[in-house]
Amino acid sequence: MTNASGTRPSDARTDWEARIARRSDEGGTAALPDLPPPAGLTATPGHGHVRLSWQPVDGAVGYLVHRAPLDGDRVSGPFTPVDHLGGDVLSVPDTWYVDTTGIPGERYAYAVAAVPEVTVTGALSGPVPAAALPAGGEPPTVTLHLDADAAGTTLHRPWQPMIGSERLSQLLCRDRSGGREIGAELLAALRRVRDEIGVTTVRAHSILHDDLGVYREVDGEPVYDFSRVDQVYDLLLGIGMTPVVEIGFMPRDLASDPDRTVFTYRGIISPPRDWDRWSGLVRALVAHLLNRYGEQVLGWDFEVWNEANLEVFWSGSREEWMRLYDVTARAVKDVDPRIPVGGPSSAAAGWVDALLEHAARSGAPVDFVSTHTYGSPPLDLRPTLARLGFPDARILWTEWGVTPTHFHPINDGTAAATFLLTGMRSAAGRVDALSYWVASDHFEELGRPPRLLHGGFGLLTVGGIAKPRYHALHMLAQLGETELPVRAAGDGADGLVQTWASRRADGSLAILVWVATLDQDKRDGDPALARRIRLVIDHAAGRPAVVSRLDREHGDITTLADRLGVADWPTDEQWAALHAADQLPVEKVQPVAEAGAAVIELDLPQPGAVLVEVFEA
Repeated sequence: MTNASGTRPSDARTDWEARIARRSDEGGTAALPDLPPPAGLTATPGHGHVRLSWQPVDGAVGYLVHRAPLDGDRVSGPFTPVDHLGGDVLSVPDTWYVDTTGIPGERYAYAVAAVPEVTVTGALSGPVPAAALPAGGEPPTVTLHLDADAAGTTLHRPWQPMIGSERLSQLLCRDRSGGREIGAELLAALRRVRDEIGVTTVRAHSILHDDLGVYREVDGEPVYDFSRVDQVYDLLLGIGMTPVVEIGFMPRDLASDPDRTVFTYRGIISPPRDWDRWSGLVRALVAHLLNRYGEQVLGWDFEVWNEANLEVFWSGSREEWMRLYDVTARAVKDVDPRIPVGGPSSAAAGWVDALLEHAARSGAPVDFVSTHTYGSPPLDLRPTLARLGFPDARILWTEWGVTPTHFHPINDGTAAATFLLTGMRSAAGRVDALSYWVASDHFEELGRPPRLLHGGFGLLTVGGIAKPRYHALHMLAQLGETELPVRAAGDGADGLVQTWASRRADGSLAILVWVATLDQDKRDGDPALARRIRLVIDHAAGRPAVVSRLDREHGDITTLADRLGVADWPTDEQWAALHAADQLPVEKVQPVAEAGAAVIELDLPQPGAVLVEVFEA
C-alpha cells in the first residue's frame, strides 16, 4: 500500500533497504544465518537481454542481483542492485533473472547475493561479465517441446484462493463514479472474478471503520452493532465468496489518537486507548460471525491489521503492534481455537521474522504468515518459517501487484499482465495464496477515479471492462489439473520466454507462453525482446487447436480506448464498443504434423502472451 503521495514512505538512505518502513529497524531480532554467496553464477547474452542463473542457497528467501560498469575487463564502478523499477523490494525468489535494463552492446559485471531476510543482503558472488546483444533482423526462435502423454504433476493455482478489494462498506454505496453505481459495480466485479477465475475469498481493509458503525461508547460503556457488517458479508456470501477478515482500522471511540488517519476515508491508525475494550470488540465480532454464519467461519482467515511496519498505517511503535497482535489473536482464539489467525500483514515483506520471534516468546498463535510486495515475484518465506519454528504455518501474500503506486500507467497495459503471469508461475507450490490487489477500479484510497484509464489498481475498470491483467488471470484459469514439463531452447528460453503447460481432465491441453521482463522501463515494449515461438507437442498430431492472444493489439484496453478516442469517460457509443471487445478473441490454428508431433509456430511481442488449447481429435 502507499501513502498520501501515492508512493511508499522511505527514509534518507539511498540503498534498496530504504524501500521498507523506518520501523523495520526497531528492536532486536535473532541472529540471521550467515549465507554464503550463490555459486555457479552464469550470464548468457541474448538479443536485448542477459539471462543470469545461479545455484540455490539454503536459507535464502531471495536473491539480489547487482551490476557494475566495466572498463575493458576491469570493474570501473561500484556494484549496485539492478533496479527494474518495481518501486518496492528488488530481491527475487528464483535462481535466475533476466536483465533488460542495460544498454545493448555495453558490457557489465554481474554479481548476486543471497538474502536471508528482506532488510539484509549477504556477500556478493564472484562477478561475471556479459553484454546484451543488439537487436537485428528477424526475432530469434525459441523452441518449446512437450509430450501430451507425459505423467505430469499437480498444477498449483496460487491465484485462486484470494483477491483484494476496496473496503467492503462500498458494496452499500449508491453514489456514482464515472456515471456508474459504485456498490453494484463492485459487487459485479467480485462476482465476475468468482465465476470466471474461481477466486473464493476477498480481503479488504476497514471492517472496523466507523462507516460500518461497529463500535461506539454510550455513557462510557461499549456498544456493538454488527448489522452493517452483516449486510456486506451477506452480499459477499451471496455470490459464493467468503471474507478474509482483516481486523482494523480503529473505531474512533476506542482510538488513543483519533486524529491519526490514512486515506481519503480517514481510517484511524492509532493503538486503542483501552486494550481490554479492544479485546472485547474483537471477541464480540468473532462470536457474532460464528453465531450468524456457523461453522464455515472456522475456515475464514483473521488477519491482524494492515502494514503496521509503515508509519502511515500504524502510529504506534513496533512493540505496541506486537501487543496488538497478542491481544487480537488471543481474542479470536477465545471464541474458538480452531479459527485461523495470523499476520504481520506487512509491507515489503517486513516484520515476518520479528513476529515469529515474538510469537515464540509470547505464545501467541500464528496459523498463517501474511505479507505484501509489489513489482517482483513474492519471496520464498519457507526457510524463515522453518528456521523460526513455524514450518506448518501457511503463507498468504494478501497483497501483491505490479506497482505499489496509485495512478501508475503500468496498471492499465499489457506489461502488467505478463508480470502477473511471471509472479504466479514463480509462486506456484510455495505460496498458499497470491492475492492480486485489487479486483475493481472502484477504489478510493486517494480519491475516486478521475477517468476511465487512470492507472488504477483494479483488474476491471469502472464500467467492468477487463484490463490485460484480468485477461491474464482468465488465461491462468484455463489451465488444467496436471502440469506438464516443457523443454525450452533458444535465445530467451526459460527466462525472457516463460511457459506453463497443462493437461485437463478431458485430455485437452492448455499451454500458456509469454514474453516478459520485470523491467518497467520496457512496459511499452521493445522490439529486441520479441520472439518467434516454435511449439512442438509430441503425441498430438492431427488434433485441432485454437489460440488466444494478449498483447498491445489484442485485449489491451489502452490501445482500444485510444483508437476509439475515449476522453476522461466514454460516451454511450464508446461504452458499447468497449463492452463488445471485453473478451479475448479465439483463433483456430492448424498445427503441422511432424513425426507424430503437432507443431505450432507464432510470433510473440514483448509484452505478450498466448494461450494455446489443443483438443482431442
